[in-house]
Amino acid sequence: MGLLAFLLLGLIAGAIAKRIMHEDRGGCLVTTLLGVLGAMLGGYLGASFLGVSLGSFFSLRTWLLSIGGSLVVLFLYGLLTNNRRSGRG
Repeated sequence: MGLLAFLLLGLIAGAIAKRIMHEDRGGCLVTTLLGVLGAMLGGYLGASFLGVSLGSFFSLRTWLLSIGGSLVVLFLYGLLTNNRRSGRG
């Protein structure tokens, strides 16, 4: 998968994860960065624990791993930003 396809995958996976978690913080750039990080995390975890990796752009496995990873990254991002906002972190 090329860099442009990976960025597009990250943008869409991040947007889906934000929609699932009802998250409003961050704009398009933050969504893309979190989505790309999530896709990388999903690919790593899939390869490490499930023995599968990211396939082609149109593969269902690729999308599920990317969205799952984006959910994890978005959850961690929410924890970090909530701590900063409340002055506890």
